[in-house]
Amino acid sequence: MMEIVVQALLDKAVADARPYAEKGRLATYIPELTKANRRALGVCVVDLDGNHWRAGDFDTTFTIQSVSKVATLLYALETCGIQQVLSRIGAEQTADAFNSIIKLETRNSGKPLNPFINAGAIALIAMLMEAVGEDLLSALLDYLKTLTGNRTLSVDADVLRSERATGDINRALAYYQKGMHTFTADVTAVLDVYFHMCSLEVQVIDLARMAALIASNGRHPATGEHHFSAESARCAKVLMTTCGLYDSSGWFALEVGIPSKSGVGGGILSVVPGQFGIGVVGPSLDDKGNSIAGVELLRRLSRTQGWSLFA
Repeated sequence: MMEIVVQALLDKAVADARPYAEKGRLATYIPELTKANRRALGVCVVDLDGNHWRAGDFDTTFTIQSVSKVATLLYALETCGIQQVLSRIGAEQTADAFNSIIKLETRNSGKPLNPFINAGAIALIAMLMEAVGEDLLSALLDYLKTLTGNRTLSVDADVLRSERATGDINRALAYYQKGMHTFTADVTAVLDVYFHMCSLEVQVIDLARMAALIASNGRHPATGEHHFSAESARCAKVLMTTCGLYDSSGWFALEVGIPSKSGVGGGILSVVPGQFGIGVVGPSLDDKGNSIAGVELLRRLSRTQGWSLFA
């Protein structure tokens, strides 16, 4: 019975939210992303027993982009500890665009506001490179494969080339921080890891499975194995709630209220603590860089099911 109810709920949410895709646009600053189907909208929900339901264009393949920052954060928390992470990267919301350099300059510290903006993710990878060394990319890829349960994850070579060719703002963010002596790692090596992580191909089920692990505080539903601590899960959920949708995170918390992380590939990873993990794809973006139909889909699910943390 539950399967029928959940499927009907997802089907309706996709149908109601799909028209919103017409109001957005594809990401253009990474040219390869303009090849996506802007009308696509898909969703997957995974419960804590590993059961899953899918609706819409759930078989759409897209690059994970900034959603990968959740996996990087969890790996950093487990590898370096929360205090070390927070000594290098803040936990504050931003009112600026995700690739802005403004706060790095005006705060006079070179310390990024949070790990989900580009400057913060670059700083996090630099910190990890200092701790782990040249095998960091391999370690992060393996960790993400574990969290998604998908050992076949691979890089979209065309998107990777596009990331590298148009990544000068990210280079500026990295070199500015290096110039402020906030990290010692090689900038080129740091950005190579960053670009690779953004270019991984995924589907909504991959995001939903990772989100379900966070919803269960790191415990895998089938094996019972803990892939990260409850404290790391708590930190990730807090930062997703306050910072996960860039400079619209406050609005999203008000309207949706589910810990989430978006990416300019159109993906959103969302966590209903203790209940579900959700993966959404909708490549048409709003002016903040978030999936416009995906956000509307999540808003409808949250409102009808009472999933908001603030309900």
